[in-house]
Amino acid sequence: MAEEHIQITTQSAAQTQRLGQILGAAIEQPSIMALSGDLGSGKTVFVQGLAKGLDVSKKYYVTSPTFTIINEYPGRYPLYHVDLYRIEHLIELDDIGLDEILLADAVIAIEWAEKLSEDALSNHLQLRFDITGENDRRIDLFAYGHPAANLLKALELQLQDLIK
Repeated sequence: MAEEHIQITTQSAAQTQRLGQILGAAIEQPSIMALSGDLGSGKTVFVQGLAKGLDVSKKYYVTSPTFTIINEYPGRYPLYHVDLYRIEHLIELDDIGLDEILLADAVIAIEWAEKLSEDALSNHLQLRFDITGENDRRIDLFAYGHPAANLLKALELQLQDLIK
């Protein structure tokens, strides 16, 4: 069960990206973020902002790793961007080395995380993206474990204008 929960509404891709940037800048230890939501709901845009907040160089263009499954970017913490959209069977995760990545001293953003088994992630931040209008997104953030809960608590003041 989630320890903390906040809900944020963004009204543009730029705001969704800014949310990712604020979260990335607030991260002070390795973190796992499980992202879920329909196609086009803002998951990759969020990760682009997350990369900015983690000081990933502008020379790296953050794209969805739909076909490569995993992209890695150097920053304050290495950022692993994982996209499980094309994964059909959990056994395929062994082939991509996800278990090793989850143990890395890094920030890991996993799109389509709902494809993982329920016990695959323990301490993590879950983000659910919902399309509520042409450009509007409702993003629910759930903290599982004390580090994620502490991160959400620290962010609430910074995000006050986006929290609905």
